[in-house]
Amino acid sequence: MLYLPQIVACARNDSTFMSRKYKPGDNQLPHFITFSTVDWIDVFTRDIYRQILIDSLQYCQKNKGLCLNAWVIMTNHLHLIMSGRKQTLISDILRDFKKFTSKQILQAIQNNPKESRKNWLLYMFGRAGKRNSNNENFQFWQQEYHPIELNNPEILRQKLDYLHENPVRAGFVYEPQQYIYSSAVDYYTDRKGLIKIEYL
Repeated sequence: MLYLPQIVACARNDSTFMSRKYKPGDNQLPHFITFSTVDWIDVFTRDIYRQILIDSLQYCQKNKGLCLNAWVIMTNHLHLIMSGRKQTLISDILRDFKKFTSKQILQAIQNNPKESRKNWLLYMFGRAGKRNSNNENFQFWQQEYHPIELNNPEILRQKLDYLHENPVRAGFVYEPQQYIYSSAVDYYTDRKGLIKIEYL
């Protein structure tokens, strides 16, 4: 049974802050975040690359002040509902997460003897890097992540459902909880997913 969002874990009970375009609002309130690969390249079709994201999210939970409420990894993007603990800035967590995962995934692509698309992937990420003066060689993630502050229960529930229904809309599964690379199993069943979450 799906939990109804009533009290936000790791967040203040405060609805006085409105969402700000492209910048996190109150860092202790949950935000809906989306990361996409450059040119929407389907990288996360292999477990080895998805596992890097999972490990990195878990690291950020333990060491970077990430409060993770919900997540889903799709083939070329991921959605999170998250906040920062205490004085932690969401922007700092996301900066470190994106920087680390981009390096790790690119290295995994280079070192993966089973990666049939290796040359093409590295060419595409290299081309994107050359177009952006902020990068030395490669660009893996799109720069924007468009945070949406979830400052009332209606918006929060809408984004939570949207996140978990992504794999259903993509045709990967019939029910959200059948997709293992998301927190749907935590919300729709009595089982635990791959990443420990803090329920909304």
